[in-house]
Amino acid sequence: MIAEPPESQVSGSPRPLRIIALANQKGGVGKTTTAINLGTALAAIGEHVLIVDLDPQGNASTGLGIDRRQRRLSTYDVLAGEALLAEAVQVTAVPRLSLVPSTMDLLGLEMAMASAPDRAQRLRRALEPLDRGEMPADQRYTYVLIDCPPSLNLLTLNALAAAHAVLVPLQCEFFALEGLSQLLRTVEQVKGALNPRLAIQGVVLTMFDPRNNLSAQVVADVREFMGDKVYETMIPRNVRVSEAPSHGKPVLLYDLKCAGSQAYLRLASEVIQREGRLPAAA
Repeated sequence: MIAEPPESQVSGSPRPLRIIALANQKGGVGKTTTAINLGTALAAIGEHVLIVDLDPQGNASTGLGIDRRQRRLSTYDVLAGEALLAEAVQVTAVPRLSLVPSTMDLLGLEMAMASAPDRAQRLRRALEPLDRGEMPADQRYTYVLIDCPPSLNLLTLNALAAAHAVLVPLQCEFFALEGLSQLLRTVEQVKGALNPRLAIQGVVLTMFDPRNNLSAQVVADVREFMGDKVYETMIPRNVRVSEAPSHGKPVLLYDLKCAGSQAYLRLASEVIQREGRLPAAA
């Protein structure tokens, strides 16, 4: 059970919206797990969070307990212009955490929008009412987390064009840096052509096993390559984190005291601290 945050965390002037895309074209790095649990941890400390599931597999939706039969409207409908974002939002079992779910229909989106001149800007336009404060009172968020598919396709491009920043989950394994350079080049290309505000928010190391010498070496290599862009918090390899999605729950609801839950709470605090250091115009 997630307790209400202290009054000081929810009172005062509204915080500006921050949109963060969780992206890595490499699969199996803990991207969806991080989207679910970082979103839950941010909500637990008083933020109002919307997760946008852009992966056709829909694992973020399933992991938050939204059955496929409940997904009347999805990110496909929003990007295809068949529904407004506000209409597709679903509440979750986590206080202050909502979701725009995904369906397999997203697999056909790239073909459906192939000739649309604004095909890379659909998500950005869908999210504009959030920036302008035009959403219903119960849909005014401080964070939007976009769970991208494991590829650099049109869906990921939409996420990067809409986001203020990119958060990159990176697994502590031998090929951790493989593909990272390509992702960083893509971010720079999007920044130059579509979204000049886009920045790297940070790199989070996942599935860290302190008993494994390789994990320690990967951590050292990534920190040398990316410097202070790498979060201090590392997400440990943890069986409770792996079990939670099969119960349709974030790990913080499944087992708040486990090492994985505590790591995501620390990561949420670090994300907010890092956001506080960003220029106001970012």
